[in-house]
Amino acid sequence: LDMAEIKKIPAFMGEVDILKTIQLLPGIKNAGDGNTGFYVRGGGPDQNLILLDEAPIYNASHLLGFFSVFNGDAIKNVTLHKGNMPAQYGGRLSSVLDISMKDGNNQTFEVDGGIGVIASRLTIQGPIIKNKSSFIISGRRTYIDVLAKPVIDRSDFKGTSYFFYDLNGKINYTLGDKDRLFLSGYYGRDKFIYSDVEGGFETEIPWGNASACLRWNHVYNSKLFSNLSAVYTNYDFSFGANQDDFQLVIQSGISDYTLKYDLSYFPDSKHQVKTGIHYTYHIFTPTSVSAKQGSTVFDLGKKIKLLSHDAAVYISDDWNLSRKLKVNMGLRFGNFMQVGPFTRYKKDVFGKINDTVQYKTNERVANYNGLEPRLSLRYSTGPRSSVKASYARNFQYIHLASISSV
Repeated sequence: LDMAEIKKIPAFMGEVDILKTIQLLPGIKNAGDGNTGFYVRGGGPDQNLILLDEAPIYNASHLLGFFSVFNGDAIKNVTLHKGNMPAQYGGRLSSVLDISMKDGNNQTFEVDGGIGVIASRLTIQGPIIKNKSSFIISGRRTYIDVLAKPVIDRSDFKGTSYFFYDLNGKINYTLGDKDRLFLSGYYGRDKFIYSDVEGGFETEIPWGNASACLRWNHVYNSKLFSNLSAVYTNYDFSFGANQDDFQLVIQSGISDYTLKYDLSYFPDSKHQVKTGIHYTYHIFTPTSVSAKQGSTVFDLGKKIKLLSHDAAVYISDDWNLSRKLKVNMGLRFGNFMQVGPFTRYKKDVFGKINDTVQYKTNERVANYNGLEPRLSLRYSTGPRSSVKASYARNFQYIHLASISSV
């Protein structure tokens, strides 16, 4: 899907939304009115892999689900795999939504902006070194809190507000005829504050995503290309409540550190062979609770962190057998290993803890692996029609249950 085409579709409150657009495609159903989550052929919203410049985005919604976190002014194109997931993707069962950011104009400076009903946006792009390096910076913010403030401040809910903002940035640099560097990042935040002046109660709920990707693209020759990527992604959620002098804070989150190396080989015009190796270090924080009253701090236990290594190797072949018949074959092997420090609690038949097992740092707690074959056949029956058959076996790791619960 090209962003120029997406922007032609009527937008809710003037905000172009990628996730709303793909819900118009066959085989995809929304997760409810005003929700950016989507179901692909019966799979749950948590079974969709959403990537922004190779970085996974775990919660892709703003305004409690009414808008997605993707600013259309910063996006170049969107690729959706909903039937035959290529072998370079894994860890999810239903689909892959791969979103690429713009590289920036390397010829002239451009400034684009827009004022919407609930949000405004501004995008600046241009050359750093003409024909060699360019940048793009794009920001978006709502002003619901500003418009509603005069009314709310005259009520018993003075201080109540909600807003969200996004910031996208990307720099690319051409090192030579065969090498190019890309650095991209995203930071987005929602913040909801509820205040009851008369009751002396206040709650603050911030959540958001952050991601960064450094990619080196190298051309070995006219048939062989490579990409080396270092990726960071984070999602965190917090709930804080104050009642008089009592304070309670609940937090959860996910952080990923990923290293990827991919090779693309074109033996002829009908073949594209891809192979690569991916590694991710996960840090899960399922729930962390802290509380205090005045100067008294309650001991609710230390913050729990679950650590794991996630690795995969794959190979695939995209092959045009004839003008009408296309085959995609792939094989992927994935391994997921949880490591310590970790405490396992053993319980009796009545659910009472009777023993504990302590795992040291980097000691293996659990290990899962699986082989994932992929096969897809597509036969063109006309200029606008085709018949497709596909088979895929995806190894969904046990850690996805933790991701869903955040």
